[in-house]
Order: sequence, then structure tokens, then C-alpha cells
Amino acid sequence: MEILLYAVGIVFMLIGLGLSIGLHEIGHLVPAKLFGVRVGQYMIGFGPRVWSKRIGETEYGVKALPVGGFISMSGMYPASDGKPVRGLFASLVQDARSANDETIAEGSEERVFYRLPVWKRIIVMLGGPVMNLILAIVIFTVLASGIGLQQGTTTIASVNECVLPAGTTQSECEPGDPASPAAEAGVLPGDVLVSIDGTPLDDFAEATAIVQASPGQTLDMVVARDGENLHLSITPITAERALTDAGGQPRLDADGEQVVAEVGYVGMGAQMGFVPQPIGTGATMAGENVARVAELIVQLPVKLWDVGSSLVTGADRDPDGPLSVVGVGRLAGEVASTDAPILNRFVVLLSLLGSLNIALFVFNLIPLLPLDGGHVLVALWDGIRRAWAKLFRRPPPAPVDATRLVPLTVVVAVLLIAMGALLMIADVVNPVNLFQ
Repeated sequence: MEILLYAVGIVFMLIGLGLSIGLHEIGHLVPAKLFGVRVGQYMIGFGPRVWSKRIGETEYGVKALPVGGFISMSGMYPASDGKPVRGLFASLVQDARSANDETIAEGSEERVFYRLPVWKRIIVMLGGPVMNLILAIVIFTVLASGIGLQQGTTTIASVNECVLPAGTTQSECEPGDPASPAAEAGVLPGDVLVSIDGTPLDDFAEATAIVQASPGQTLDMVVARDGENLHLSITPITAERALTDAGGQPRLDADGEQVVAEVGYVGMGAQMGFVPQPIGTGATMAGENVARVAELIVQLPVKLWDVGSSLVTGADRDPDGPLSVVGVGRLAGEVASTDAPILNRFVVLLSLLGSLNIALFVFNLIPLLPLDGGHVLVALWDGIRRAWAKLFRRPPPAPVDATRLVPLTVVVAVLLIAMGALLMIADVVNPVNLFQ
């Protein structure tokens, strides 16, 4: 059964990845067609063709390796002028020009990408990453507002009989230990908090905030029990306690140490559950993920060095480090096969898929060919040159011939392949372990 669940997790992530790639390419395809560019192919994956069908002038298909996708637009770059190319990388440049010329069909010379206005070229190239961002926002919105974030609910799960000192190893009450304010007030497990000090409660975090801010003050607490609302008087004591966030996780200071403070304390704990959040929470979560992924990419050389070092030494991988498709699939399998409620596992899988789309969004914005950000940079440079010429009343310059950047593109492609190979090997030999 565990193996079957592991496989289900991998299949879930493969389908999600295929959907993410497909929508990314649709983000390029739709504006390209709207702007009149001839699109010869729309493909999900690389390698041998698994299935394809031609509809109109475009061939739609799926290839064997679901690690990317592409659309083939006519005339990504200006047609070659027939002059021989010289230099160390002449053959590479010439091959790129020849391949580009083949995409320009006879009779469709005006329906080429490079003839589009700069703003239209940018829209076409940003369409793919933006689709991934939109999908991520939808996923995180479903998680946060549809299912809810896991945090303390208003249902009481436990009531401490006594007050134990912070940091003590004592686990049971002993004679002489003072009773907890919650026990003295008559709070019972299963009670549902309705309000404290006249403030209606939606979750346990709100109750905690009121209690912590009210040491020594007697509060009127309303709880629902057996279909009735009961008024209880509760007086929080001053106690040194480790602070937690809304999700019940310890708050840490800048040095990574747990934050301890003197706050009001009553000695009751809440049941954990999924609490729906405001509709804008999903977009906020996506934005936070964008910032984290951007920071990861800035630190990518160091992170990759750490991955290589852990591969050699066998040291534990950084759980916040980069992963390959293999690593993501492996994590999905482990999540699906854990001994946890189905909803909890589904939430983690959706969260992984949302984070994957954020990674696709940010990574594709890197301003290097062959990534989408590189094509945007070429279009911007073309626009700057044209604006400069217009400013000084000069003839419009020839379109930027990005085939001259083929050597740099090859270097970037080789680095990307090497990075992917390193991460795949590491994800097989020394995978990230989130459940240790």
C-alpha cells in the first residue's frame, strides 16, 4: 500500500508539472497568435514525439521527457542576409540562422516574431511565466481560502491541571503546584471558545493574543458546551512562556533562538484544524514564495556548491536548497505515503505544486538566453536602439540579430544542463529528507 501511495504522489506531481508546462506555453501561444505570428509547433516535453496532431498551421503534441516545453514561432530573429559568418563560433551562429530561416514560411514573411512592436514581443515572452504565477496564486488561494491554513481552532483540546515553570522537565502535576487559570475557571476539553472580554473569536490565535496581553486581569470568557453558551471568569497569570505564531510554531529571534517573554497564561491548548483565510491570502503567499525563490536564485552558485559537497561527503542536504524534477517527484511520493490524514497530504502536495510554479515563474525571468527573460532583454535592447535613433532623427536601425548571442546561449544551456544533472544525481544518491 505504501508503494502504491508513493507512486500516486509521483503521478500527481507529474500531471501537475505537465499542466504547469502546458499553461506556460499557452501563455506564449495565445498572444503570439493574437498578434498574427505564425506558430508551427506547440510541444510539451522534449525528446521523442509521443503524440501530435496538426490543427490549422500549428502542430500540437507531447514528447517523452516532461521537463519543459516550447512553441516554434516564425522568425524569432531576422532572416539571414546570406553573408558568411566568421569567427570562432561561426558554425553555431550559421546553424542558428539556418534553423531560424526554416521557420519563415513562404508567403508568411510578414507574420514573424521579430517584426512585432517591442511591447508585443515582451507580452508574448512574459506570457509564459505570468501563467505560472497565475496558476500559483490560484493554487495558494485554494489552499488558504478554500481549504484553510492549519492553525489552532476555537475548540479546546486540552486543559492543564497546574502551572509548570517554563523550561522544566516536569511533566505531571505534583502536590503544591498551583492550579492553572483555565482549570480553576472550569474550562473543559471540547469547549468551543465564543468570545473573550467581549471580543468574538474566529481562531485560537485571537484568544492567545488577548490572554497574553491581560496578565492579572479577570476576563469574561464565553464557551459553547453541549449546545449552550456558558460565561466563565478567567484570570491569566504572569508566566514566562515561549512565544508561538498563529500556526503554533515557535517564534525565533535573529540568532535562531526561541523567543521567551513574560505574558498572560491560562493553561489551555487548542485543536489544530484548517481555518479558511481571507481571499487575498493566496496572493500574499505567492508573493512571499517569489521573494524566497528570488533569494535562492541569487545564492544559486553557493547553493549548488553545497549540493555538490553534500553529494561527496554524504552530509544532509539543505531542505531550502534547489531540487530537480526527480527531487520534487521523490518528495511528492514521500508526502503521499506518510501516515497522515489524506487532506493533510493533499495540502502539502498542492503546496509543492504551487511552489514549483513560482520557481518556473522566477527562473524564466532570468535575463539570459534561452530563457524567456533573455528574449525580453533582447526586445528591450531593440526598443532602446530604435528610441535612440528616433531621438536623434536617424534612420531606424536593423532589428537586433540575437543569433550573434548563440555562443553565450550555448554556454548558458550547458550550465543549465550541468546544474540539472548535478541536482538529479544528488536527488537520487543523497536526497533532501524532510521527515527526519
